[in-house]
Amino acid sequence: MRYVMWMVVLAVSVSAVAAEPGRMVEAWRRSGKHQQYPTMTLADVPAKAIEAGRKIPLDEYGGRTDRQYEATGFFRAQKIDGRWWLIDPKGHPFIHKAVNSVTLGSSKNVRAAMAEKFGDKAAWAKHTAKLLHEAGFNGTGNWTDNGAIQSVEPRMVYTLTWRFMHGYGRKRGGITMEPGHVGYPNRCIFVFDPEFETYVDEYAKQLAETKDAPWLLGHFSDNEMPFSPDLLDRYLKLDAKDPGYLAAKNWLTARQGEFDKSKITAEDRSDFLRFVADRYYRLVSQAIRKYDPNHIYLGSRLHGRDVQLRELFETAGKYCEVVAVNLYNVWTPGEEVKRLSEWSGRPLIISEWYAKGADTGMKNLSGAGWTVPTQADRGAFYQNFTLGLMRSGVCVGWHWFKYLDNDPENLKTDPSNRDSNKGIVNIKLEPYQPLIDAMKGLNDAAYGIMDQMSD
Repeated sequence: MRYVMWMVVLAVSVSAVAAEPGRMVEAWRRSGKHQQYPTMTLADVPAKAIEAGRKIPLDEYGGRTDRQYEATGFFRAQKIDGRWWLIDPKGHPFIHKAVNSVTLGSSKNVRAAMAEKFGDKAAWAKHTAKLLHEAGFNGTGNWTDNGAIQSVEPRMVYTLTWRFMHGYGRKRGGITMEPGHVGYPNRCIFVFDPEFETYVDEYAKQLAETKDAPWLLGHFSDNEMPFSPDLLDRYLKLDAKDPGYLAAKNWLTARQGEFDKSKITAEDRSDFLRFVADRYYRLVSQAIRKYDPNHIYLGSRLHGRDVQLRELFETAGKYCEVVAVNLYNVWTPGEEVKRLSEWSGRPLIISEWYAKGADTGMKNLSGAGWTVPTQADRGAFYQNFTLGLMRSGVCVGWHWFKYLDNDPENLKTDPSNRDSNKGIVNIKLEPYQPLIDAMKGLNDAAYGIMDQMSD
């Protein structure tokens, strides 16, 4: 009954938002086209849900102690009464509310600000962990300085970032650096190289070092690899001696009884995509579980047009306990995340998303996220986006990208991270308080809001 009530409230709120300019947020992407978007905030949530959420007791990990399930000493995923949850090491339902790239990076300007403001990295780490905790976050995501952040209190539930394909590509040669991720020849990963399987096993041995760590949520195996519906065509355009070309040719020959590229069908392309994805996820997941059987395999951080590929999510779901998705170009997530979970049979973590503010003086030309006028609008977007994720019933975490603004003077970074307001702090390590206040409001009440949506 309460779920029905929430949906009624939601329908009324969306209608009201659409009719009231104060409840609309102007936003644009790199195309420059500005539009007004209906935006849900805590003002549209029943007050009793917010109040209840702020009163729910939490354990040290950030799990809710008012509910108890099997405690395994590690994080795991479980579907309870139709909603997906993470279960923390003590057996309590948990949602991973995290920030990516909690690190000082290589910027000279940021390092100078750290020395002036905090004195040393240890003091910065302690301050930053406290900042995140007080803003209602319970964890960190990809590319975080875990050595620094995990050495201080309050503790953060963390993830580890690995480079199974990327690392092999660096050893093999032939990869390039593209904005936001690694590029491969003709967008074909090296999954068919005979040496790749041996490399994966050898590389995964280092995971054994943290296999008993209770604060570790799980592992990302790579980032934003190129999966596409035309992979078969792409592999068949590689050099005739390339293992990828030979694998594609042999696969097609066995399937057709001959080798005739002119007869390739849509079904052939779909099944070959499954073939590529299956080999990658199978080899990597086996190696991860061999050396760390305790923690969640979060996948390879799917992105972009991947969200249209049912074959990819169905395959990833065979091997990942949770499927990580970097979700951009979506203002209010809803049916798309439910669809991805349905395809994979798994819960999702949204492992990248953000909005940039136009009020900082930064150009905001790089990166895939939205741009909005002010930091308060960034906060409204945060609430709107997470409310959509909670309403879906399939999302067990979200990782805002990222902790620190880009430094326009730091040209050593990836081109997608050079001139944009993505952080919750600027390069002087000063917080964007309107954004953080909105994040805290939502984060602190999240469990109560989810109860209102589910019951």
